[in-house]
Amino acid sequence: MKLDECGKRGYAVLQHKGTVNLETDRLLLRPFRVEDAEDMFSNWASDPEITRYLTWLPHRSVAETENLLSAWCTLYDDPRIYLWVLELKSTGQAVGSISVVDRSEQHEHCSLGYALSRALWGQGLMTEAVRAVLGFLFREVGCHRVQAWCRVENPASARVMEKAGMTKEACLREIYKTRDGDFTDLYLYSILHHEWETMEKGESRL
Repeated sequence: MKLDECGKRGYAVLQHKGTVNLETDRLLLRPFRVEDAEDMFSNWASDPEITRYLTWLPHRSVAETENLLSAWCTLYDDPRIYLWVLELKSTGQAVGSISVVDRSEQHEHCSLGYALSRALWGQGLMTEAVRAVLGFLFREVGCHRVQAWCRVENPASARVMEKAGMTKEACLREIYKTRDGDFTDLYLYSILHHEWETMEKGESRL
């Protein structure tokens, strides 16, 4: 359904802003550049332990990563595209990504996907990024609900969502078919706008 059709049918239309810069204590979230290819390739795109949970295979060369980034960079003129690279402030390196991978204009919700360099796992960086994006999507875009999911064999991703304030809603049984042809379960997590507001107000009192 097109944006103008949503308005004609009386649906509340999300106030899309595009991939604007967001900052946390340790990260700059910004649009990708083709120049990020070397960092992306070395930090996560070539790592099979990371890409096994993504929709594409490990990259075999920096050129492959450059081609992907060239395609991604053409998307940024569309304000409905939310695709951030995570730049580590202390080094200036691109170390991961976070994006809106699905959305519903009619029901005012969207889904997140993310990846982070394995060298930085366990430091709270992805939780930091998720919370920044949640704040942006609720406060600026007007989402009512944000959700994400992970494979049951990826507990680190589940911990990111839990630490970001999301609630586990369900285990979706054998809903995902892996590249090996096996069916696996997914955990579904979500957070609602009013839950995020309550969480933010509680932390502001600390």
